[in-house]
Amino acid sequence: MTAREVVRLLDLLEGNGIDVWLDGGWGVDALLGHETREHDDLDLVCERVDSDRVVTALEGAGYEVAAGAAPLSFVLVDSDGRQVDVHPVTFDEALGGGVYPMEDGGEWVYPSAGFEGRGTVARRPVRCLSPEVQVLVHDGYELEAKDFRELWLLHERFGVELPAKYAERALAVKGERASATRTTLGAEPVDVPSSTDRRHGSDTPHD
Repeated sequence: MTAREVVRLLDLLEGNGIDVWLDGGWGVDALLGHETREHDDLDLVCERVDSDRVVTALEGAGYEVAAGAAPLSFVLVDSDGRQVDVHPVTFDEALGGGVYPMEDGGEWVYPSAGFEGRGTVARRPVRCLSPEVQVLVHDGYELEAKDFRELWLLHERFGVELPAKYAERALAVKGERASATRTTLGAEPVDVPSSTDRRHGSDTPHD
């Protein structure tokens, strides 16, 4: 999932009056303003009432539903294997934010302030989850090296406090940064040519 494709999809969705927020790896890179790694997919948070419109818009862009359905998370893929994971929420002030329904019948609430995040992809301004909420959604599933790297980058750039159980491992990746590829968003080639969403089997909404 390239930056060029992310921008294409965001232009399409927003052009149809649909608000979405970047989550997951692209959400972190948008906050940082540069691409820290390659991405298999694009995680989007949308309002539940917009779910059908999201599907219609993405189908028009060459994607089709591969798994799940609203009100739970759902996954769309295209013929090139690019994947979009959509996570519908219902905003409820009484519960403090965007309520995300999970497969086990529970609910996870994105704090309202989390939707104030802003970043850039290929120099295009985008809505994304805030650094603090990005750290929150890393909790609740088994983290990989890329996840610990993202936690460190969020801590380093924004001073976000990391959960104690992850802090030591996240700090350990500090020395790996020099060898990590750091590509400025938008510097990719102009030619545009997956995995199941962890949220389908996790108690915490994140990929």
